Amino acid sequence: MKRLDYPFTKEQIRELKVGDMVLISGKMFTGRDAVHKRLHEGTKPPVDLNNQIIYHCGPVVLENKDGTYEVKAAGPTTSIREEPYQWEVMRDHGILGVIGKGGMGQKTLDGCREYGCVYFHGIGGAAQVLAEKIKSVDNVYWRDLGSPEAIWELTVEEFPVVVTMDAHGNSLHAKVEADSAEILKGLV
Repeated sequence: MKRLDYPFTKEQIRELKVGDMVLISGKMFTGRDAVHKRLHEGTKPPVDLNNQIIYHCGPVVLENKDGTYEVKAAGPTTSIREEPYQWEVMRDHGILGVIGKGGMGQKTLDGCREYGCVYFHGIGGAAQVLAEKIKSVDNVYWRDLGSPEAIWELTVEEFPVVVTMDAHGNSLHAKVEADSAEILKGLV
C-alpha cells in the first residue's frame, strides 16, 4: 500500500505504477460531466486545479443548520463520459490525478503519459464507506450546475484507490481487454 499526501507533486505521481493500491490524504475536487464540459469550453475554473486531483463523483451532500456540509455518499461515477474532455483538462489545468470508475480510453491514457497524470479506480458500490473517508467539505463552486455536478472541495483521509492508468502509458484496462479478447477467441 502506498500513500499519497497533499500537496501532491509530479514526482510522487510518476512513481506510481499500474496496480499500486494507494491511500490519498489531503485535498481533492469533484468534477463530473458538466464541469468537464464547462472547462473544455474555456471557462476559467473557480479554483487553481494545478497539481490537484479530480474525483468523478456526484456526492450526496447535506447542509447542516450551521451552514457546514456533510457528505453522506461519495461513490465514483462512470468515467468514460469524460473521455472527450479529460486529456484537455489534464493539459490545460495541470491536474495530477483523476479518480473514477470503469476506466477511460486512449485519449486519457495518452494524456496521462504526456502530462504526468494517473487514473485511479475508485471502489464502485462503496459510496457510504468512501464518504466516511471525507473529513470535511471546504467549499463548493459552480452550484448553478446542481449539487451532483458542482465542484466540491473536499479534505479526505486515507481515501482508497488503485492505479489503473499510470504516467508511463500503462493501462490495466487495456490489458484486461486484450486478455479477455484472447480468451474469447479461444472459446469461439
